Amino acid sequence: MMKCKRVFAVVGLFAALFFCGGTLSAVETEDVNSQVLERPILDQMGEKLGRGVANVAFGPLEILIQPYDVAQDKGAIASLTYGVFRGIFFVVAREILGVVDIATFFMPLPGATWDPNDAGWGYGPYMRPAWVVDVEHNAFNFFFDEQAIVVTE
Repeated sequence: MMKCKRVFAVVGLFAALFFCGGTLSAVETEDVNSQVLERPILDQMGEKLGRGVANVAFGPLEILIQPYDVAQDKGAIASLTYGVFRGIFFVVAREILGVVDIATFFMPLPGATWDPNDAGWGYGPYMRPAWVVDVEHNAFNFFFDEQAIVVTE
């Protein structure tokens, strides 16, 4: 009985890779600031897997990040109330989306395109910003070196 379950699991995994993964040598293009970038599917799968692991591992940082963002926009009182609740909501959302990204890294999902205004299937993020810590939330230059950040206007 246990051997039969393993066989079904392996067959199911290969079927999902075959039917949902698309061709691994295919290239998708994305338009970012009028530049067309070509990215292999395997690269997009790797980024999706890494994004999922990062969201699961660093998702709790949203409890600190969201009150900070709310304080910048609405003030300290809103940060202590609404910001904390927003942070808890974002932690739950990042954890769930991280698990979904890890479980489905090998296949594109509907509505997960790199361009948030585009429709279709892809390996892009459902949540923006895609990563927990971005350039705006780089406290003490811990994640990004300040001299390495290029700002274009």
